[in-house]
Amino acid sequence: MTSHHLLPVHTGTVIEDDNLTLGQLCHACGVHADWVISLVEESIIEPQEGDEMHLWRFSGASLVRVRSALRLQRDLGVNLAGIALALDLIEELEQLRTRLKIMGHD
Repeated sequence: MTSHHLLPVHTGTVIEDDNLTLGQLCHACGVHADWVISLVEESIIEPQEGDEMHLWRFSGASLVRVRSALRLQRDLGVNLAGIALALDLIEELEQLRTRLKIMGHD
């Protein structure tokens, strides 16, 4: 694979208090607004504020979910329903792992 086929990798810390607009979220993830709107319609992500799109604000957790959804669709060809299920299962698995660590069962 040549370097011109590689996609940029975004790194950094997600701050839960992030308050991203729809446009900022799209820009951060490199996706079109229509796709993010589809994620909202499928309840994959939820805006924190506003019933109207121009009032929508998204958390840092939404940013992580959109990026994960994008990878699932791009790399594995998963549809929106599958993305919703996969992300919910991944989140549940992470919660269980955290609970096990707290209980001392590494």
